[in-house]
Amino acid sequence: MTVYDVARQLPSIADLRDKCRALAMLDAILSPDWEGRYYSFNAGWADGEEMASMRNGSGDEYSIVFSEAGAFVRGFDHESPMSPFGNDGEVWPGVIDEVPELFRRFVEEPAFTDADDVPVVTACLWRGPTDERWHHGTIDFPAGAVDPDGATGLFGLLIDRSSEAFQRFAEDYYEVSIDLGAVSQVHALQPLSQELVSLLNFEVSLADLAQDISEIGYPQLDQEESV
Repeated sequence: MTVYDVARQLPSIADLRDKCRALAMLDAILSPDWEGRYYSFNAGWADGEEMASMRNGSGDEYSIVFSEAGAFVRGFDHESPMSPFGNDGEVWPGVIDEVPELFRRFVEEPAFTDADDVPVVTACLWRGPTDERWHHGTIDFPAGAVDPDGATGLFGLLIDRSSEAFQRFAEDYYEVSIDLGAVSQVHALQPLSQELVSLLNFEVSLADLAQDISEIGYPQLDQEESV
């Protein structure tokens, strides 16, 4: 799979945002220690902008910025033959060359570049709010590479958005049994209850998650409903 395949299979911007919030909430419940989390979401990343992110602890990561301009996706696989660090500090041709001006500031965002201001990226996509599809550059991928831009490993749970896919990932990563029904409820952005949280991690209380819920922008019960 390459970024070409990802572009065909990613959902709408709104659905992708919901999926990213669900992934972040699930990880917050499963991993109280932020440093151990795979997925995160910051609903207040910048004025009028939200950011979903993934980092696997081994150097692979993605960032998705949601804004009035639409959505901008940056992925980086540190072992990819398309990595700037293996190509004399140059981004692989085509990866970001066609990013429209509306999204260029995200290409140059300091959080997404290295100390020499080189964009840390092997895969890039973007979509405006009225676009009917996701866009990417025209890329001549390196011959013989199975996962040339890292798209398979980076975006797997954004392509297979099923609860079962997350369950398989989480049981492997956290080495615990994961309740599929509870995952499905969070995937549906159901407001959290202590019962739901305990199904996923009996060591975490709803109160423990207050800051995460706020940062993620995860739906909460109204005060009247929670009484």
